[in-house]
Amino acid sequence: MPNLSFAGLLDGGWRELAFEHFREGITVHWLLRGDPVEASVAILKYQPGAGVPRHRHVGLETIVVLEGTQNDENGSYAVGSVILNPVGTEHSVWTEKGCVVLIQWDLPVIILGEER
Repeated sequence: MPNLSFAGLLDGGWRELAFEHFREGITVHWLLRGDPVEASVAILKYQPGAGVPRHRHVGLETIVVLEGTQNDENGSYAVGSVILNPVGTEHSVWTEKGCVVLIQWDLPVIILGEER
């Protein structure tokens, strides 16, 4: 497979992408969708008040905030923030006003509970 390139994503080009349902209040555009033992990369668009319940990382998760603010138990992350969640870490994620993130998972996360 050749390298994949996505011009203009950091400058708002993500707004032109087609999104599909990911989970309640969150849509996704897959840039690279791996199988259960491969990395995946996506743009996630969170509606105001949306979140992901507590989960554990079994592979590195890397997040770049493109718009809005994303929150977890460790803080609030504004546009331009880069968040690394190493193997073994746990957190839940939410946004009050909505956000868009570029996210990469080395491996899928394990959801621990539906409440944040």
